[in-house]
Amino acid sequence: MKKMLAGILSAVLCLAMFAGCTPSLDDNSSSGSSAGSGSAAGSKLKGEVKTSGSTSMESVVKALAEAFKEAEPDVSVDVQLGGSSAGVSNVIDGISDLGNASRALKDEEKAEGLTENIIAYDGIAMVVNPSNGVENLTKEQLVKIYTGEVTNWKDVGGADKQIVVVGREAGSGTRDGFEEALGIKEKTKHASEQNETGLVKNLVATNDSAIGYISLGYADDSVKMLQVEGVTPTEETVKDKSYPIQRPFVMVSKGALNTQAQAFLDFILSDAGQKIVVQKGFVSVK
Repeated sequence: MKKMLAGILSAVLCLAMFAGCTPSLDDNSSSGSSAGSGSAAGSKLKGEVKTSGSTSMESVVKALAEAFKEAEPDVSVDVQLGGSSAGVSNVIDGISDLGNASRALKDEEKAEGLTENIIAYDGIAMVVNPSNGVENLTKEQLVKIYTGEVTNWKDVGGADKQIVVVGREAGSGTRDGFEEALGIKEKTKHASEQNETGLVKNLVATNDSAIGYISLGYADDSVKMLQVEGVTPTEETVKDKSYPIQRPFVMVSKGALNTQAQAFLDFILSDAGQKIVVQKGFVSVK
């Protein structure tokens, strides 16, 4: 009897020891949870997104890049300029992941296998010096001014002063959009060509005889925006198409984007990204 009891006690002790050495279900669950957290952290994106192109898009793309960096701190977005045509060429040549073009793609560019991703719309504002008495111009009057047929402000309701016609350089998306809207492609005659939106604005702001065209998002109190055909360029008039001089802001891509570039483009087209577009003075695609 004593031997039987001793055997039973021995068996119980072995079982207790075995149970103590064996991981519990809670231990396994905790271990699995830790691994899952590590996997989630490892799924964060890393790398660089290379963009280049339009100076008109500079402010909004940089703002979008900064906001994206907050969500994906291990991804850097490089924003280079050079003009819309340079941005398109850089995508074709594999230099940039995304090309910023402040105009629609041309047929020959689409033939290169490029995709047109519209991220915003923009009005091209006609601006003059704040001292200029002219408030409104028709499209016909703008055509005549920019082709050299009208050279004095008195002929369009202003003072007796020579008009200083300011525009952008060849290859500029703003220039392409402006000329296309007025039907004067390759017919413009500028007294001064500038290679940045800001330079056009500054020249007009300091010359009381000048007229220029700039992106709506860059207009401020240093210049006066003119009505065109009686319509003031605003977010609302661009969105409802009543303002006649406007264009898309395009991010150009070719083929499948890498993971981080696709994530950046997705962010731009999200509600959060489009809110930034509006904050920078442009028009949402939604």
